Amino acid sequence: MKHRICMVSDFFFPNTGGVESHIFQLSQCLLQRGHKVVVVTHSYGDRVGVRYMTNNLKVYYVPFVVFYNGCVFPTVFGTMALIRYILIREQITIVHGHSAFSTMAHEALIHARAMDLKTVFTDHSLFGFADISSILTNKLLSFTLADINHVICVSHTSKENTVLRACLQPDIVSVIPNAVDSTIFMPDLTRRNPNRIAIVVVSRLVYRKGMDLLAGVIPVICQRHSDVDFLIGGDGPKRIDIEEVRENYQLQDRVRMLGALPHGNVKEVLNEGDIFLNTSLTEAFCIAIVEAACCGLQVVSTRVGGVPEVLPERFILLAEPSVKSLVEALEVAIARQREGSQVPAQQVYDTMKGIYTWENVAKRTEKIYDGIMEMPVLSLAERLERYNKLGFIAGKFFIIVAVVDLLLYWFFEWWVPRKNIDIIPDSFPPQSTGTSTQHMHILQNSAGTKDAADTCKSESREGALYTRRLRPRVGRKGDR
Repeated sequence: MKHRICMVSDFFFPNTGGVESHIFQLSQCLLQRGHKVVVVTHSYGDRVGVRYMTNNLKVYYVPFVVFYNGCVFPTVFGTMALIRYILIREQITIVHGHSAFSTMAHEALIHARAMDLKTVFTDHSLFGFADISSILTNKLLSFTLADINHVICVSHTSKENTVLRACLQPDIVSVIPNAVDSTIFMPDLTRRNPNRIAIVVVSRLVYRKGMDLLAGVIPVICQRHSDVDFLIGGDGPKRIDIEEVRENYQLQDRVRMLGALPHGNVKEVLNEGDIFLNTSLTEAFCIAIVEAACCGLQVVSTRVGGVPEVLPERFILLAEPSVKSLVEALEVAIARQREGSQVPAQQVYDTMKGIYTWENVAKRTEKIYDGIMEMPVLSLAERLERYNKLGFIAGKFFIIVAVVDLLLYWFFEWWVPRKNIDIIPDSFPPQSTGTSTQHMHILQNSAGTKDAADTCKSESREGALYTRRLRPRVGRKGDR
């Protein structure tokens, strides 16, 4: 069974990160397996309209206003017109939202259910239950997933967390881990300094990533081991804390701050190191430790979230999220490095490259798509009954939202009839000559620049028409 899939998230190229890479690589594999895939995300600067990426992956950069942390302003109903238009003209049968942080993913799933389309959601993060932010996010997630067809989590810990947060039945939640492109992340021992031991940290420098722990670990390790250096890639509000430690302890020549790294440069940084350190306070999966292992580094990480599930025990040293425990684990890794008793880099690579592959992720996701296509469509009464169970006040509010969204959908069915919407045939422009991996590498290196998404294919005439004509006329009757 071939599917027409719409991936929706606020997070996509030219932005870089785990969600962005996941959507891109999964889409590429699904395209290669014969499915139709389009991506819908918000505009980035002047990048508005339709763009084509590797293997003619079609991306809609819709002109929604970015509000906070890379997400669009939440309106629920304001996105109905464009989302409906895209789903109809692309003949989408499955809407797949990514990330609980993404406003667009939540709203697209709500609209898709009003249109009786199948829906899937992938949760990439762990959330708490006590603080105000988590409470509000969890309540919104419970509404979005109340009548979802299927949910995917990246680890068993993440599944347990999502089931509890959204009050889901466990049988509609599957675990499909992230993957790594082993053709990019490979060991290169020639880049290492045989006379020094380098500890690499590649992370967003934020509280959740345990930067306070890192600030406590650096001076202790540097004081005990004169041949150990730190190589830190990433940026964020906690960068100033690391720089203060470097200044206070006169470690400028032993702690290198690389700043924000394009994902395409991460491989080179990893291959300069011997030990990879992850100090996160919470992680659903942590793709960074998989990338580090593929490059042959010893991995030291906090024992949090889904991290213990990711690597075989012989490839990772786990520590409690405390300075003392992390220092003890690093001492073991440093001793192994000096003795040469660590697992050889090539052996780690040969093991890891067969464990986490995007082809496997795509096959398992495809089975979920096949399964939900056989599921019956819930009636409006069944949907409203599920919303009503979400709480005496919240349930009534969600019922109102769902009913208004459905009425808005019926309005647009009258105002802009389906027969007046140009249907895109299930065919694509000529195939790109580059490989997925090559173009992925190009995009990651140029992400954030004006022409990042143009490295594969420039904006088409269709994209220009979409930008110039669709937005101002989407609300007019008879628009084509």
